[in-house]
Amino acid sequence: MKMFCLIKQNVLNNPFYGTNGDGHSADIAPERPAMTSHPDTNITLPIWHTILLLGPPMAAAAAALWARPGTSCAGAWRAARWAVSLALGFAALSLAAVAFGSQGAGQGVRADAVGAVMLLLVSFVGWVVVRYSQTYLNGEPREQHYVRWLMATLAAVGLVVATNHVLVLVLGWTATSMALHRLLTFFGERPLAVVAAHKKFIIGRAADLCMLVAAGLLFQAFGTLQIDQLSAQALAAPQLPGTAKVAVLLIACAALLKSAQLPFHGWLIQVMEAPTPVSALLHAGIVNLGGFVLIRFAPLVADVPAVQALLVAVGTATAVLAALVMTTRISIKVMLAWSTCAQMGFMLMQCGLGAWEMALLHLVAHSLYKAHAFLGAGGAVRRAMLVQLAPRARAPGPLALVAGALVGAGMVLVAGAAVGMVNPGHAASPAIWVLAGIVALALVPLVHAHTLRLGGLWLPALGVGAFSVALAYFGLHAMFASWVQPGSSTPAAAPLICVALAFCALFVLQSTIALAPQGTLARGLYPWFYGGLFLDEKFNRAAFAVWRPPLPVAAAALLPATDTTTALKNTTTSAGVRT
Repeated sequence: MKMFCLIKQNVLNNPFYGTNGDGHSADIAPERPAMTSHPDTNITLPIWHTILLLGPPMAAAAAALWARPGTSCAGAWRAARWAVSLALGFAALSLAAVAFGSQGAGQGVRADAVGAVMLLLVSFVGWVVVRYSQTYLNGEPREQHYVRWLMATLAAVGLVVATNHVLVLVLGWTATSMALHRLLTFFGERPLAVVAAHKKFIIGRAADLCMLVAAGLLFQAFGTLQIDQLSAQALAAPQLPGTAKVAVLLIACAALLKSAQLPFHGWLIQVMEAPTPVSALLHAGIVNLGGFVLIRFAPLVADVPAVQALLVAVGTATAVLAALVMTTRISIKVMLAWSTCAQMGFMLMQCGLGAWEMALLHLVAHSLYKAHAFLGAGGAVRRAMLVQLAPRARAPGPLALVAGALVGAGMVLVAGAAVGMVNPGHAASPAIWVLAGIVALALVPLVHAHTLRLGGLWLPALGVGAFSVALAYFGLHAMFASWVQPGSSTPAAAPLICVALAFCALFVLQSTIALAPQGTLARGLYPWFYGGLFLDEKFNRAAFAVWRPPLPVAAAALLPATDTTTALKNTTTSAGVRT
C-alpha cells in the first residue's frame, strides 16, 4: 500500500507528469449493467453491531459537548483523546465483524465492507489529528473552541458513513460542512481565511440544497429513503424513473461541489490559512465525502449514463489542469492542496467509469498519504532545501522518456496477463488497461529520478518497478472488487478514449516542458497555469456579487461603522476580486 501511495502521489508532484493512475475497470455502458442485489439488503443487523457502528460518532459527539465554554483545555483534550481512541476501537471491531460475515442493515445503520473501511479511515485519521492538534495549538487562546468543532466534524462524518437513511445522510452531510466552517474561521482575524471559509460556505450550501432535493425526489420515485432498499429497487427495475435520474444528477453535482472540482476549487487552495491539522482533517471523509456517497449510490449512478459522463468530463479536466497548475507552485501546502484537487478529480473520474472498487482504493490510499503529507509539511520543506543543495540529476532526454514509457507499458501488459491467467475476469476489461497505462506513464519520471542516483540503471529498474506496481495494482483491484459491488458492465469506448488521450497529452506536455523548461511553450503557458487559468477569480466575482464575505473579526471590532465598507473592499480585493 505504501508503494502504491508513493506512485500515486508522485504522478501529481513530479514536474514531468501530473496526475494519478490508480483507477480501473468498468465503464459507462451503453446498456444497463447486469448487477445483482447486494447480500446485506435482506439481513437484519444485530444490535451489538449497531452499537459498534454508532460508537464512533457518539463518542465524538460526547467529546464535542464536553468541550463547552468554561471547560479547561486539559479536560477538553483529554475527552477528545478518549473519544477518538474509543472510536478507533469501535471502527476496528466493526470491520472485523464485517470480515467474519456480520453484514446487514437495521436500526437506521448499515454494515458492509465499504462503510467499515471508511469508518476505520475516518476514525484513524481523526485519532492522529487530535493527538497532533494538542501540541500544535498549545497556548492558543481558543483551544476549547477548536476541540469542540473538531469533534463535531468527526461526529458528523461518522454519521454519514454509518447511516442507511438518506435523510440522516443529508443532515450529517450538512452538519459536516457547518462544523468545518468553524474550524476554517479559527483564525478569524486573517482576511484570506475569512474569504476562503465564506467561499466554502457558499459552495457547501449549494451542495446541501442538491442533496436535500435529491432526497425528496428519491422518496417520490421509490417510496423509501433506506439506502439498501433504494439500491435493491434500482437493480431490479428495468430503468430508473425520471425523478430518480434527476436525483442522481443532483447527488453527482453535490459530490463535484464537495470535492473542490474546477471552478469551485478556490476555497481548498486558500484554506491553507486555517491551522495545519485542519488541512489533514479534510482527508478524513470531508473533501472526499462526495466520492463515498457516489459509491453508496453506485447502483443508481450506474443506471444514468449522462451522470457518469459528467463525472468523467469534470473529473478528468480537473485532474489534468490541477496537476499542471500544481507544478508551478513553490509553497509545499499549496502544492499539496492542488494535488488534492487533482486527486479528487481522478477519484470522481473513476466513479464515472464505473470503477467503484478503484475509487474506494484511491480514496483510502490518498487520504492516508495526504493527511501524513500535511502533518509533515515542515519536514517536507527541510527535505526540499536539502534537494536544492544537492547536485541536480541530469534531466532525461527524449529517447529516455520514450523508452521508459514503452518499457513501463510493456511491464503493465505482462503483469496484467499474469493476473489474467489466474483470474481472467479482473484483467479482461479495457478500462483497467487504460487506467493501468496511466500508472505506467507515472512510473517513468519516478524511476528515472531514483535510478540516476543509483548509477543510471534506468531501463532494468523501470521494468522491475513497473511490473511490481502493476501487479500490486491488479491485485488490489481484485481484492476491492469483492468489497464494493458485484456484477460486471460492458465498457463503452468513447469515455475510455477521452481519458487515455487526456492523460497521454498531459504526459507529452509535461515531458516537453521538462526537456525545455525555458522554451517558448513553457514561458507561454506558465502565467496561465500559475494563475490557475484565473477560474477562481471569475468565481469570486460571481459569488461575491451575490453574497459578500464578512469582515475579519479584528477589523470589524476595531473599525468605525463608516469604515467597514472600505475594509470589506480591501478584503475581497486581496482575494482576487476587483470591485
